[in-house]
Amino acid sequence: MVKSKDPAKISPENGLFTLVNVFTVEPPNQNKVVQLLQNDIAELICNLPGFVSCSIHTSLDGKAVINYAQWKNKEYWEAMRKNPEAASRMGRVHQFATLQSYSCRVESVQHA
Repeated sequence: MVKSKDPAKISPENGLFTLVNVFTVEPPNQNKVVQLLQNDIAELICNLPGFVSCSIHTSLDGKAVINYAQWKNKEYWEAMRKNPEAASRMGRVHQFATLQSYSCRVESVQHA
């Protein structure tokens, strides 16, 4: 497991660019996709300018891996997508999963 120095801060006021990636996988490949993503984030993504945080979630049925990522703004995220090493690493993930990606804005956060 990759641990962050600072936890993700989800807030409509923080102005961060949020990306939600849903990777659809066959259950035997769920852990493989998690490991690839965790390695890529730890070794490359978290060192790129503008990266804030990333949280990896797994569905209990084994059919999905969800990546909740925060960047300082959309331009930093777009620069990461143009990074040749990042593109190569994502190609490895796509061997085991299909991706549906959503650019999001945090509208509200509710607490108990």
